[in-house]
Amino acid sequence: MQFQVVQSYQQGMAGKILRDDLIRLQTPASRQDYPELLRRVVALVEVDGQEVEMVFLTNNLEWSAASIIELYRCRWQIEVFFKQIKQTLQLADFLGTSANAVRWQVWTALLVYLLLRYLAFLSEWSHSFSRLFTLMRVALWKKWDGLSLLRRYGTADGHFRYLARPEQAYLPGLG
Repeated sequence: MQFQVVQSYQQGMAGKILRDDLIRLQTPASRQDYPELLRRVVALVEVDGQEVEMVFLTNNLEWSAASIIELYRCRWQIEVFFKQIKQTLQLADFLGTSANAVRWQVWTALLVYLLLRYLAFLSEWSHSFSRLFTLMRVALWKKWDGLSLLRRYGTADGHFRYLARPEQAYLPGLG
């Protein structure tokens, strides 16, 4: 991306913010698409346990650089939340095509997600959300108490005697 720095804010900033600049895009096509000034914030952000240098562009010229970085961090958590719901609760394919049908399916998935998170909190569940969802899906078809099941299998003192073992995932004779 080609740009010209119009003004630099707070030289020698402390913390994880490396640069905070007011910029103008340089190429004719980008200037035509976005003629206004932009803010370019360069910061160190933790990704998978490592600090990575990331560049954030925004048209917000009033907030502090730290607030902009925090906003993007929160937004990323929201993206991860919806990705988790789509993958775990099979929300990628909708059963109906009308707006009302899609709305009902999304609300139902959000309610299931909330209930499972609440059960995980009550039972001190220490495993992944996908494992929790799988275990509760199985428990729905059996006459098991869900909360006691989670307490038994979701903590360090529980065991997985009744859960499937890896060798049960393969059919004998097929390889």
